[in-house]
Amino acid sequence: MTAEAVREPVREPVFPGRGAPAGAFAGAAGGLVWGAAMLSLGTLPDVAVLAGSSAPWLGFVLNMAIAVTVGAGFGLLAAHQRIRSSELLFWGLAYGVFWWFLGTLTLLPLLSGTPMTWSLDAAQAAVPSLLGHLYYGAVTAVGFALLQRDGGSVARDHLRPRTLLRGLLAAVIVGGLLVLAFGAGAGARLGWLPAVAVCMGVGYPLLFTGRAEGTGPAIVRGTAYGFLWWVVAGLTLTPLLDDGGLDWSQPAVADAATRLPPYLLAGAGIAAVFGWLGSLARALFVDDVRLRNRAIGTRGLRVVGYGALSGLVGGILFGLVWGAVDVLTTVAKLVGAGGDVAGWIVHLLIAQGIGVSYALLFRGRGYDLVSGVGWGLSYGFFWWVFGGLTLMPAVLDVPLWWTAPTIAADFASLIGHLAYGGALGAVHAWLEHRENPWWLARSDLEAARATARREQVLGSAPALWILTALIALTIPVMVAGT
Repeated sequence: MTAEAVREPVREPVFPGRGAPAGAFAGAAGGLVWGAAMLSLGTLPDVAVLAGSSAPWLGFVLNMAIAVTVGAGFGLLAAHQRIRSSELLFWGLAYGVFWWFLGTLTLLPLLSGTPMTWSLDAAQAAVPSLLGHLYYGAVTAVGFALLQRDGGSVARDHLRPRTLLRGLLAAVIVGGLLVLAFGAGAGARLGWLPAVAVCMGVGYPLLFTGRAEGTGPAIVRGTAYGFLWWVVAGLTLTPLLDDGGLDWSQPAVADAATRLPPYLLAGAGIAAVFGWLGSLARALFVDDVRLRNRAIGTRGLRVVGYGALSGLVGGILFGLVWGAVDVLTTVAKLVGAGGDVAGWIVHLLIAQGIGVSYALLFRGRGYDLVSGVGWGLSYGFFWWVFGGLTLMPAVLDVPLWWTAPTIAADFASLIGHLAYGGALGAVHAWLEHRENPWWLARSDLEAARATARREQVLGSAPALWILTALIALTIPVMVAGT
């Protein structure tokens, strides 16, 4: 195949207003869901304040008008970016959180004549609105996808029995492993996991097709998927079934934070195993090698070297955070040692090991600095949950840090992991770029990379990076002060 055969297709012009009508209809659906939640929470008068009133009915009308307008904006964005229908969910979630920052925390105080503080107290008071915006974004994205030309075919593709069975099998495997590995340390916090994991496993192929993707991107996608399930099951269905109403107050959300880490780990695990089962099926039953995963990038020892070097750079940056909060002595205890020097050595060895895993899992995914930082930051967040909140206390033989106070106390670790991941991804992308500069003479490999880069932009990768960063910013808000 020649470079011309796989050259990126010419983009069609985007006409003003394209996508806005469908986005408005989808936004109306999202507004109905958000409005129903506000009715249960008793917050509709807060919206009516914009019109100088406190009538709930007026608040609902204004909410629907805003929802339709904001939904039209989402439609314009999705149409302009040529986002595939099957990749819209995470864009909707990120869009919803963005409007929480812009709307609830910024425009609403300005338009209602109240002081705009952007303080922790103001953000915590607006936690119910954050959850409502997540629902609005998700429903708007799904509704917009179904209204597209390929909406019906995409929906049928998601209902294939073999992909549903694969999701169920992945859930059984991951749920069982989590209970076996952390059940003793988590106490009763994992008793619910097998049943919820089954729902998560069946739901995964309903939202995402069985399209092949690397394990690294799958882990990032699954972590965000787990966060969505925490909102749906942990914060919505549980209070509705127990008390018959919603309680999205900050104290209630902080109390439910004890289940957030296992939801994130379950989502990441289900996504990874779901992809592995698909790769196994293709290896066993597909003869056309073009339908199998094709890794693009460096191989062998060079991959290990790049990962170790990238992890070392990120580890040094992370170590400065550890040193500032005096945690290196705790890190040294992981191997039964003590002191800052031993802590630095252990920390850098772990950082290089994680760097090697990043190089193997995200090989060829960092097409530029932005994508490198995006994947790295998202991987750093996953390792904060898996390593900082879970493995570290398990190795130290102390209770898992899955409670609101311990999550809040681990804020410095969150910042360190994000800094580590960003540096890791940036350095690794630079090293891969040096190995195979993309501005060299056209070749089949370079043309394939250009196409893959375009596919990444058209997919949910940028939304995943944004959503992960926004989740990382809002977790401290939800658990602080408890």
